[in-house]
Amino acid sequence: MELCIALDLPSAQENLALANSLKEHNIWMKVGFRAYIRDGKPFIDALKEINPDFKIFLDLKLYDIPNTMADAAEEIAKLGVDMFNIHASAGAVAMKSVMDRLSSYKKRPLVLAVTALTSFDEANFKSIYEKSINEKAKEFAKMSYENGLDGVVCSSFESREIKNATSNEFLTLSPGIRPFGEDAGDQQRVATLEVAHNEAVDYPVVGRPIYKDKNPKAKVEQILEVIKNL
Repeated sequence: MELCIALDLPSAQENLALANSLKEHNIWMKVGFRAYIRDGKPFIDALKEINPDFKIFLDLKLYDIPNTMADAAEEIAKLGVDMFNIHASAGAVAMKSVMDRLSSYKKRPLVLAVTALTSFDEANFKSIYEKSINEKAKEFAKMSYENGLDGVVCSSFESREIKNATSNEFLTLSPGIRPFGEDAGDQQRVATLEVAHNEAVDYPVVGRPIYKDKNPKAKVEQILEVIKNL
């Protein structure tokens, strides 16, 4: 597993201060809607200046008509990020359009598809998608795999079944990780590091348990030590 830290603090300065405190670690940094809309490409560049070996996951969850998604994917590739995501529910044509557009890049970012947001519980998810989270997540994952994506965003609880339905090399990234059983907040399907490991998650994403800790650097090092020993 490779730790991914969600940079969801209220300002660029706070996010960069957190990143700077962790510059000795070559880890993943997740840049989401709030940070990217507010701080844009200069923020990504600033992260790379702190540590050129930080891996950047741009978490914008693209969802639009296929050509618009492909256009956006190409612009994202030009930013020099290492991973981004789209919504699986945009469909197979959109997935193929994105991957076709990126095929000319010698070093393209990894592309993941969001299956079911971890804020969903079963009832709310079923009211929209008319199937259980587990069933639909596997359907979305198979579609993503068949259309050349690198992996999916899912909760830890769908990860192993998704790999069984696709490939062990098909990546799973799981938000809502509470490393040591911290408060779930607005997330419904949360997991500890041990659960994520047992469910074959490749990228556990941790946000609030790190940046709300009184010593974020120590918390990250504690998490990295656990991951190393799993």
